[in-house]
Amino acid sequence: MPKDTAVEEFARLVRALKARDGRSYEALGRRLSVSASTLHRYCSGATVPEEFAVVDRLALLCGADEEERRALETAWTEANRTRRRAAPPAPVPSPAAVPPSSTPVPSAPEPEPEPGPEPEPSTPGPSPEPEPSTPAPGPEPEPTPTTPEAPRPRRTPTLPAPLLVTAAVVLVVLALAAALLGRPSRTPSAPASTPTSSPSPSPGKEQPLPFTWTIGSQLWQGDCGHTYLVDRAPRAVAPPPVTADARAWAGAHGAVHGGETLVRVTVQGRSPSTAVVLHALHVRVVGRAAPPPWDAYRMGEGCGGAVTPRHFAVDLDRPRPLARPVDGHDASGAESRTIPAVSFPYKVTASDPEELLVSARTAGCDCRWYLELEWSSGDRSGTVRITDGGKPFRTSGIAGRPAYAYDTVEGRWITAAESGQSG
Repeated sequence: MPKDTAVEEFARLVRALKARDGRSYEALGRRLSVSASTLHRYCSGATVPEEFAVVDRLALLCGADEEERRALETAWTEANRTRRRAAPPAPVPSPAAVPPSSTPVPSAPEPEPEPGPEPEPSTPGPSPEPEPSTPAPGPEPEPTPTTPEAPRPRRTPTLPAPLLVTAAVVLVVLALAAALLGRPSRTPSAPASTPTSSPSPSPGKEQPLPFTWTIGSQLWQGDCGHTYLVDRAPRAVAPPPVTADARAWAGAHGAVHGGETLVRVTVQGRSPSTAVVLHALHVRVVGRAAPPPWDAYRMGEGCGGAVTPRHFAVDLDRPRPLARPVDGHDASGAESRTIPAVSFPYKVTASDPEELLVSARTAGCDCRWYLELEWSSGDRSGTVRITDGGKPFRTSGIAGRPAYAYDTVEGRWITAAESGQSG
């Protein structure tokens, strides 16, 4: 499809779903955990969600059937591809962009296991002298030692021929008798057979999980309040993106979540009749280091309301971080209200998904971590590891880092002091 047509077709389908349901942007956004303004941008075609999961939840809420959901996913795929092609590339810093007095700071390497003790250095031997052009006379040959006479092999005593014949006849008679009686022969000339264990049956294919799960790891509070640490000078950093383009922006700049990482985990059963019970959510920190000395770039200040149902707070600075259920906050309407915390367990089916929002914070750690979700369904149970595309999530403290905000009037990044913001 042409560029604008793909996005408009997707927006048309989203508007049709919203019109069918009849609820307001605020009411639907509350169920989808997005703000009313974000949902309005989806319907108008101003932006395309980074993940299909949020649109699929909208389709389920509005009663769409399988065929409509497949058509919606196809339209989202085309629109998302168009959006990625149209996204401007991030600027490449030029030598003039970095102040000459600044010292480039290398990017923080991925954590590696601590090396073991180094081996003791061995004393190097003398270097071999070069071979002379004239061959030196070799040493006199040593006298060849006298080889002692090898011992003669011991002769195995043999039986007289008449006894051998008699023994052979006896063995044949015993073998014939065993065959006639239907019993296995046990002749002295062959060792008894040793019973062998039958090979264990090969394990079958691993059964698929009775549920699916997706994550969103580039989320901002209220769709605009977030901070990234970036190892670039302000003139080499692109303007803040819209939330839907956050992943592409962060990837192009090598950005790290500053102070807080929001992770949304959406869990949905595969069967409408078989329920899956979610029992617990664990946090595993696999790496701790000092925060990198990079600048902090704020994506926005004074954002609109946020909706945070099923909210879990994690303090990564604790020795054993826990995902604590806390009250959510809904400030998307005229009056803010509190969403009471709900503890595990939760139940999900194909028609009743569940969304878990994890807010992981740190003040003085460059932390790498992942989640573990315990589940059961019927006689099956297990634990699913939730990562960021196979890698741990990463959150770094921002205390003492130079902070910048974007001035849309001047079109450049300015310091927090210039913008009148602090903290």
